[in-house]
Amino acid sequence: MAPTSSPTTIAPDRRRLWLAALKPPMYSVAIMPILLGTAVARWQTGQTDVGIFATFLASAVLILVWENLSNDVFDAATGIDRNKHHSLVNLTGRRQLIFAIGNACLVAGLLGVVAIALAQGSWVVPGLILLCCLLGYAYQGPPFRLGYEGLGELLCFPCFGPLGVEAAYYSQTGQFSLPAFWASLGLGITTTLVLFCSHFHQVTDDVAAGKRSPVVRLGTARAAALLPPACAIALAAMVLPILAGQAPTLAAIALLSAPVALDLCRFVGEYHAKPEVVFTSKFRAIRFQFLSGALLSLAYALAPRAGL
Repeated sequence: MAPTSSPTTIAPDRRRLWLAALKPPMYSVAIMPILLGTAVARWQTGQTDVGIFATFLASAVLILVWENLSNDVFDAATGIDRNKHHSLVNLTGRRQLIFAIGNACLVAGLLGVVAIALAQGSWVVPGLILLCCLLGYAYQGPPFRLGYEGLGELLCFPCFGPLGVEAAYYSQTGQFSLPAFWASLGLGITTTLVLFCSHFHQVTDDVAAGKRSPVVRLGTARAAALLPPACAIALAAMVLPILAGQAPTLAAIALLSAPVALDLCRFVGEYHAKPEVVFTSKFRAIRFQFLSGALLSLAYALAPRAGL
């Protein structure tokens, strides 16, 4: 275990490693489905249960902590993270401790969801979240390790898109919603792009460990070429439901995130084969996910009540 130090005595490089290991910007992927699902519920019902929203938000963050910590542990077991200095397992040298903390966060998160179920008298929300957890485990956990087969993006989309948004909507209303489903599609795509962009800088390590991520399968150039149409589809998914009356007109403000998407596409297009540079693409992707999701949530929260 690394010697303990006060925050003021930690070397700057080590402080940056800890910040990278904890990945605070990445928690946007847990926050946005809850925020968006709650905002759609407010648009349709005119009401928000703040207590349930806060509980669900905390639970989602705790569950994502479990996902991140357990992924570090599972990756350490395969050796794929041997060169990843900001892995929490590598930083601490305490694999079992990291695993235990992760599992404690999972239990705490699920208890929050159970509290929502008890308040509602329905177990639909825990069922949806448990399904997300199972898919999250299958991503990196043995014996599945589906992420190593290049299937991580297919698992990511439903968890942080339809399942997460519908669960948040259901926690507020006790029912499912077609508008919530439509709203979830763009968010699911942008969140999936965050995972997709995280592969560009680690192709060498992935190949060495036998991980066939989409970027490994396609090559960095072809993978980079997928970003512009994917971003365009994500933005279209956020605004096209307006035409069908399944979203407020105000949802068009999500298009204000288009310049961020364009920056992401240009950056990856230029630096896709330079891992020492392109590693920041995942943070550009998270900016797109956060900004588009926040704008869309704001639109639903502020729009006049739906007449559906």
